[in-house]
Amino acid sequence: MSETMELLPDPVRMVEGLRDTGYQFNTAVADVVDNSIAAEASFVEVELMMDFKGHITLAIFDDGEGMNKDGLINAMKYGSKPRLSAASLGKFGLGLKTASTAFCRKLVVISRDTATAPLHRATWDLDHVKTANKWELIIDEPTAKQAEAFERVIGKHRGTMVLWEKLDRLLKNYANPSGASAQNALKKIRDELRGHLSTVYQRFLDVGDARARHVKMRLNGEDVLHWNPFCPSESQVVSDEAPDVELPDGTTASFRMKAFVLPRKEEFSTEEAAKNARISNQGQGIYIYREHRLIHGPDWLKMFTKEPHFSLLRVEFSFDHRLDEAFQIDIKKSQILLNEALYDHVLDFLTPPRRAAEEGYRKGTKAKTAAAAKSAHDGSNRNISSKEGEVSKPTITSVDAEKNEAEIVNKQGTVRLKLKISTAAKPLEVHIQPVPSIDDGLLWEPCLIDGHCGVRVNTGHPYYHKVYLPNITEGVTIQGMDALLWGMSVAELNCVSDATKATFGELRYEVSRNLRKLVEDMPEPPMPE
Repeated sequence: MSETMELLPDPVRMVEGLRDTGYQFNTAVADVVDNSIAAEASFVEVELMMDFKGHITLAIFDDGEGMNKDGLINAMKYGSKPRLSAASLGKFGLGLKTASTAFCRKLVVISRDTATAPLHRATWDLDHVKTANKWELIIDEPTAKQAEAFERVIGKHRGTMVLWEKLDRLLKNYANPSGASAQNALKKIRDELRGHLSTVYQRFLDVGDARARHVKMRLNGEDVLHWNPFCPSESQVVSDEAPDVELPDGTTASFRMKAFVLPRKEEFSTEEAAKNARISNQGQGIYIYREHRLIHGPDWLKMFTKEPHFSLLRVEFSFDHRLDEAFQIDIKKSQILLNEALYDHVLDFLTPPRRAAEEGYRKGTKAKTAAAAKSAHDGSNRNISSKEGEVSKPTITSVDAEKNEAEIVNKQGTVRLKLKISTAAKPLEVHIQPVPSIDDGLLWEPCLIDGHCGVRVNTGHPYYHKVYLPNITEGVTIQGMDALLWGMSVAELNCVSDATKATFGELRYEVSRNLRKLVEDMPEPPMPE
């Protein structure tokens, strides 16, 4: 015979366990702000303060719909009833509680749903739960200080005030809890929070963005200004599409992907615009928006690693609540999971933008690479010049600079070759000559420089970029690599015949192609200034 019973979780173990759901501080605060925006607030005020004893409190105020007593109790329930709008930024009814108690042991919410209604207060105090060993939510009236703070910020209006007290997971223990070190640490946290809010709620904060309702936001009395990672007035849109996804009920919904390639720093309209773009390796990737709120990114959703040559590429990925199930939104609304078909679609979408971003980056590094290479091979030229007389090499019998042809006599006899005839760009540069490109993408090719056997080295080849550049200040290393390429070039000129000319050319092509492939996944070196 079967039976049923209500089996409640242990209150102490449950509330303590829910503190470890993996929230970061900025993400936790944003989860609470989501409730303010879902309540149709026109402004949100955040205050992160420390008193003279080192006690930290976080307060979040809004002038949204507010709650009566029953609504407040529901909001404080783990797994609260859903909002009427499926488009709400709140989704599982857990964020307010789990995000808050991830950092504080006392969560206080004070609210009213009309301007003339009394203030209602509800408190989750984890120490009280531990003592009582019960799921006891404390319902009472706010203190005079709390009521005063409510009136100071919200005024004679409806609204809500969320307080985090007993913050035990924000700062480490300092010998002087309110001293300069603790104050500086809190300031850094506050600054990072400001940056996070400005990015996550960019569309709500930007008066000019019609996609989302405008919300004014302040942190410790200062406006939080929006930050648009795509710099639309400066960037180039290289791909834009809105593919459909079939929903379980047979209808379809679309998500939007838009790829922006930012200018290089020197190409922005002003220095301020370039600085505001925050171009870095960390800024590249896909920025994912759910209901106009950034929930994840930037990264490449494990499709690629972040490489400097894609630092100019940022992709906007936007969808609404109808695709929550298709994208498997998690409890923190902080990431999406793509099925195989969607993964492949996004991967295909990213191919042209990645190519465009890489071309932009390469274009920007070309001048710096050429400048770095300008004197990098001086030591090699001096070294080879000192040993040139001891090396076996062919005799040059005639040169036609206009046709790039030369006749040489080597171990195989007399050979007439199509050969780059060059002049020294500066004194002694008669053996190793860096050039920005070589036909067929070769890394090197034999040449004659002012009558000397030499080698042209392609500074535009990925091998030069990833192997030469990181060692550009290491004279011995550069000389060693240059000696190898020069030695191979002289050996080719000394051994080539009419029958083997094509074979030597194919050998250089195959080696250059293989080296291009082998360095593909090597890290990008920092560019020389």
